[in-house]
Amino acid sequence: MELGAEFPMKNKILLSSAAAAAALAGLGALGVDARAQGGQPAAGAAAQRAETGYRGPMSGVAAVVNDKVITTLDVQQRMRLMILSAGRQISPQMLVQIQNQAVRDLVQEQLKLAEAKKFEVEIEDKVIDSELRDMAMQGGTDIAGLEQQLAADGVSIDTLRQQIRAQIAWQRLVQGRHRSRIRVSDEEIDRQMQRMREDATREQFLVSEICIPVSDPSEAQQTYQGSLQLIEQMRRGVPFAVVAQQFSACPSAAGGGDLGWVRSGELPAEINNAIVQLKPGSVTNPIPTEGAFMIMGVRDKRTPVVAGEQTWTLAYAAAPLTMGRNDALLALEKLKTAEACGSRALRQDLGPNVGVAALENLKIGDIDPRFHSALEGLSRGDLSAPVEIDGALHVFYVCEKDEGLGLPSREQLEDRAFARELQRISMQYLRDLERKAMVDIKLRAEPPAEAPPNG
Repeated sequence: MELGAEFPMKNKILLSSAAAAAALAGLGALGVDARAQGGQPAAGAAAQRAETGYRGPMSGVAAVVNDKVITTLDVQQRMRLMILSAGRQISPQMLVQIQNQAVRDLVQEQLKLAEAKKFEVEIEDKVIDSELRDMAMQGGTDIAGLEQQLAADGVSIDTLRQQIRAQIAWQRLVQGRHRSRIRVSDEEIDRQMQRMREDATREQFLVSEICIPVSDPSEAQQTYQGSLQLIEQMRRGVPFAVVAQQFSACPSAAGGGDLGWVRSGELPAEINNAIVQLKPGSVTNPIPTEGAFMIMGVRDKRTPVVAGEQTWTLAYAAAPLTMGRNDALLALEKLKTAEACGSRALRQDLGPNVGVAALENLKIGDIDPRFHSALEGLSRGDLSAPVEIDGALHVFYVCEKDEGLGLPSREQLEDRAFARELQRISMQYLRDLERKAMVDIKLRAEPPAEAPPNG
């Protein structure tokens, strides 16, 4: 199973040439630099753009993580980056939460980097350059162009580099230490697929998610209230996807929280029970789950599917009778244990005269009629009886069978289950680090004063 996509980069920058004056000016309204102990007022917008390579004394201390200092300049840079990543769709009311999230992200990144260093996980600059190159290409530019565009909005590219370094280091660390603990059994997937077949006649939902982690049970009520504030911002018009990109801890955050179309039975019961009651365009209240509160949005619903034409994904093998009938039968019998499905290499060689092929998404009309009777009644994991045609014996091993309900494949379900478990382990690992660490947050955001009523 390829794990590179399990923890995608959280913030893919959405760059444009339009100014973000209102949102960026709101940083000053929070007093980002001036509130820290010993802090100095923030530099003006023009000076901020001119000092993207600043290396002198920092303006103040925002937080201390063990023996590492996070400065108020770090926080301001991260806030600007978050606003750009959100396509500048940030309301003034969200700036307090943006600042708090920036501080939280920077604290967690320090913990992740320290833990990665402890286990000698080093991220080479060329790996970070590759990520930056991909981001730049999405915006039709190169790394130099990306750096210039960031600088135009007062953001040093080093801020983005640090974020990428922490994310990749943490991904490698968690996978390296814990992926061997994760087991997704065939029985678990069988049960889920059976539930999905039974539920296929029910409504389907186009769903998005936001995961708000609870670092400590004592903070559950505070986290719940923060989740309610995010919902209130969405009610005021802030897009769900923007909130997900900036605040969600789920792997889906990079895609705005999008989970795609799901059926009853695909999601945990407490979440499923909440979304089935929603109308399109609605959002749930925070749902308590293990280690997090979940906010779910239903973007659309569609009518139940009707079973259509069956399709098969098959492993096929043929052996010439010239090698002897018994030897041919013995060779073909090995197909069942040879792991011939998909692109995986054969576990064992079936013999020098035996041909093997993977046949994907075949409808009955795509298959030679002479083999139809051999496929009747077969299910996933079954090996057909040998069919003698044109001087050879032929067999089929059923890798997948879709009854035409449009259900996800076993591989997709396995990947989802693996990603959920890996994410759960990652969140628990980070909570443990936070509990053991000495964290002193000095920078506290306060809600901006409400504008006086007109008149």
